[in-house]
Amino acid sequence: MASSVAFKLVLVVLGCMLVGAPLAQAVIPCSRVSQYVGPCISYLKKGGAVPVPCCNGIRSLIGLAGTTPDRQAVCRCLVATAKSITGIRGDLVSGLPRACSVRLPYPTGPNVDCNRIH
Repeated sequence: MASSVAFKLVLVVLGCMLVGAPLAQAVIPCSRVSQYVGPCISYLKKGGAVPVPCCNGIRSLIGLAGTTPDRQAVCRCLVATAKSITGIRGDLVSGLPRACSVRLPYPTGPNVDCNRIH
């Protein structure tokens, strides 16, 4: 149960990172979102050094999710995936933006409503 909440938190953090993205494209499919955040999962379970592909994936998603529909779609994909992975550590989730040198100028949390992301 705790690991499910922690994973939801990581997904919310990553989803919220997309709120300020400036580039516009078509809505991003969940399969593509999974490709970008997949390299983060082992780190978020075990810690250690953050894999370069994890941070690169987060930065790529930020760049790709340039419109409100894109950001909302990514958020929904991340939240939907939250139930399928266990063992995510909340402390690593909260530290991931800092570990990847990404600043989040907005709050994050487990109760983000994807419809409110603009």
